[in-house]
Amino acid sequence: MSSPVTAFLDALRADGPDPEHAETLALYGQFVGSWRVENTDHRPDGSTHVAIGEWHFGWVLQGRVIQDVWITPARGTDPATLPPGYRHRYGTTLRMYLPEQRCWRILWTDPVTGSSVSQIGRGENGGIVQLGTTADGVPMRWSFRDITRDSFRWVGEISDDGGKSWRLQLVMRATRIA
Repeated sequence: MSSPVTAFLDALRADGPDPEHAETLALYGQFVGSWRVENTDHRPDGSTHVAIGEWHFGWVLQGRVIQDVWITPARGTDPATLPPGYRHRYGTTLRMYLPEQRCWRILWTDPVTGSSVSQIGRGENGGIVQLGTTADGVPMRWSFRDITRDSFRWVGEISDDGGKSWRLQLVMRATRIA
């Protein structure tokens, strides 16, 4: 008999995409696997901080959803190497394709920082753009750019003027872990 944790993980995970929508699910499915991530935080005062993180993507819920776990700094990082007040982040995202709307519903949550975000995502110009708002109603845009089989760049931005211009918050450069 399996443990409750094993039973839960077996019910959650899937071996691949739902065959009915496999081609469409490949938009995010291309990221399934593990990635080393160089995270560059861009602070409002113009300063930056770089930390190495990890990002893991997998198929879940009968292959109809892509789930990820994003961790920064990477597990095992010496806390002495982090600047004072650095926020650890350890969150998960669910990405669910909505065939009728021809878009993705994205739900991200980070219990470490108490943050959560809801976005709509679509493929755009060879990349992916996700749009939503912060908890305070500020427009936000997260995008996957420069995507190859073994690397991509993720850019997080917010807009202080209703989407006319965007301010950089975070850039992640990801490299696939073999």
